[in-house]
Amino acid sequence: MGSCIICGKSVEGRICDLHEEDALFEFRGSRADQLSVDRYYRGSVDGFAEFGVFVDIGDSVTGLLHRSELDQRLDSLDWDSGDTVYVQVKNVRDNGNVDLGWSIRQSEREFRGVLVDDPEIGHSVLLENEDDEDDEEDEKAASESTADESTSQSDDESSSDDDAGASQSESESTASAGAVSRASDADRVEGTAAVGGNDGGSNTAVVTESDEETDAESDESEEQTDEATTAEPVAAAIGDLDDHVGADVRLEGEVVGIRQTSGPTVFELQDETGTVDCAAFVEAGVRAYPEVEEDDYIRLSGEVRERRGELQVETEELDVLEAEEREEVEQRLADALDDEARPDTVDPLADDTAVAALSDDLVEAATQIRKAVLTDRPVIVRHANTADGYLAGSALERAALPLVTEQHRRADAKYHYFDRRPIEGGVYDMDDATKDTTTMLDNRERHEEKLPLFVFVAAGGTRESLDGFDLLNVYGAPSVVIDDIDVDGAVVDTVDAVVSPSADAVSETTSTALAANVAAHVNEDVRDDLQHLPAVSFWEDIPEPYLEAASEAGYDETAVSELREAVALEAHYQSYEDKRELITDLVFGDDEEDVGGLAGHIAEQFREKVDEEVATARANLDHRSVDGVDIAVLDTDAFTHQYEFPPESLLLDELHRDVRDESDAVLGISTDTMYVRATGDLDLHELVSEVSERVPEGGVATRSVREGTIRYLAGERPAVLDATLDVLADEL
Repeated sequence: MGSCIICGKSVEGRICDLHEEDALFEFRGSRADQLSVDRYYRGSVDGFAEFGVFVDIGDSVTGLLHRSELDQRLDSLDWDSGDTVYVQVKNVRDNGNVDLGWSIRQSEREFRGVLVDDPEIGHSVLLENEDDEDDEEDEKAASESTADESTSQSDDESSSDDDAGASQSESESTASAGAVSRASDADRVEGTAAVGGNDGGSNTAVVTESDEETDAESDESEEQTDEATTAEPVAAAIGDLDDHVGADVRLEGEVVGIRQTSGPTVFELQDETGTVDCAAFVEAGVRAYPEVEEDDYIRLSGEVRERRGELQVETEELDVLEAEEREEVEQRLADALDDEARPDTVDPLADDTAVAALSDDLVEAATQIRKAVLTDRPVIVRHANTADGYLAGSALERAALPLVTEQHRRADAKYHYFDRRPIEGGVYDMDDATKDTTTMLDNRERHEEKLPLFVFVAAGGTRESLDGFDLLNVYGAPSVVIDDIDVDGAVVDTVDAVVSPSADAVSETTSTALAANVAAHVNEDVRDDLQHLPAVSFWEDIPEPYLEAASEAGYDETAVSELREAVALEAHYQSYEDKRELITDLVFGDDEEDVGGLAGHIAEQFREKVDEEVATARANLDHRSVDGVDIAVLDTDAFTHQYEFPPESLLLDELHRDVRDESDAVLGISTDTMYVRATGDLDLHELVSEVSERVPEGGVATRSVREGTIRYLAGERPAVLDATLDVLADEL
């Protein structure tokens, strides 16, 4: 019986069923049916086909990683034949074909141990101990043979030599024990060695001149050893350990990972300059310093050694820091990280007074994003499923992905450490928050991922999102809001950073203009790629500075308009599952002429569908005149195509722009939802409050300020409509 290398449970082999998916396996078999389904194996790329990648597992088995298993396009894989990859065996077919699955972990370091899957052995063994398993019987036989020879030799010796023989045997045994101890510790931790010795006895020794010299040299050597042993370790930073190989150092930092091997316990220690593995050994496979947990701050002393080409500290002393000592180290690391992540202030992409007034807020939001990348924290951008939301999210994606790739050096890192997810209506409700929370907790449990940074763009700025934010805060997930509305004060107090214009500047900017300027702070190298985005996000009255910036980037007014409409169409069809490649091709196509190709083609579909729906809606408007105010009412249940493009929100926007010269407001009314569009400023929360007072049984509530939508009980629809008409007339 052995013990699980992760939890220590007694098992046949070295891994329990619960933790099999946390380990990486080296396959030593020769047939596909010897593979274990659901295990993760090291493989190498054998070749490519239209339908996937062939991967060799071991020397004799090849499996298929089908393109449907990938979370990116096949042609975007940065793999070459012979490259090492990590895959999961999903199925072994009767005909010997092997179906493989994608592994989010694409480096050996991300697994919690490496084991050998050798059918001849019959159970898993540690890679580093593979030879031990094969040699066990030989060692046992050799040991028995040595014992027999020793016994025979002892019987043949004369009694007169018993004392001398015993003394010699004792001395040789002691020296041998010391040698074995050193070899064993070197294999496990490459650390301290036990040194045996003879304290002497009652026998009197004859001292010669040579013996005196030897004793003198020995005493001098012991004194030097004592001095070296008592020397204080040198305080060092992890980033400088290259200069201290072979020396004792003292480190302070945060424990960011702990893994148990068959020998030492390995603590992954991080300070403001880097990360290093620190091995601590008490007994083979036994947890050293069991009181130490992840996220603890510690002071550790030990010798710096090089192991398999990487530095490692052999731990001699470890203390958990408490109270003021912990706070001091924690603050030092936080300040250093903040300094590294905080960008310099950069000029706005164009002359925009609303953006210029938010310089400090732009830097703070960019710092949060850069800090997440530097600390291996995934970044999740939650944006409205509108053209403005997609453009704003794409700007942040364009800036962050190069930093993610540089930080992780993995072809798939950009898919695991950055994601965009659209939100319906720009409200982060409990449904969205529950899904995000479930996913992040599952990733933390299964893959030891940090909780992500959530960046809300063109979304989350109103009090309707507070319940969702509160759920994230229960688990300590950080969040940032970038919104072109005057963000609610309660939201400002709930999240970590906010970029929002003042109330009088709301109509002068867009979320894309704000997010693109944040992106320029996140990564100034992509500044030129962002120049045209703000202009694209304005549906009308595009500020001249942004038009000029777009023109310099190669987009005239026609190209800007076509790109906006193309993104709006795709935003609808990708509302629930965004595929970043198409949006990236649209927004950042390397071929400038592509704007007139792909974007122009999609924009043509947009215009055809919208013009048809607007014409139908206009023909069925019910114009109501209340105290001299003309309000156009559209029954969206009766005169729009449900669940098809354009969505009601976009249709009402287009309809209002089409009839605003003749009507002061447009209401789109369905079974239990009303869309409000009005000329001039309108506070939707105040409108809802007054309507609710007039229809107290109507269940009237704000659904989305961004979409201008109100919810009510279907049975109270007539009363809610009448009350809304009266309140609108008073307001307008």
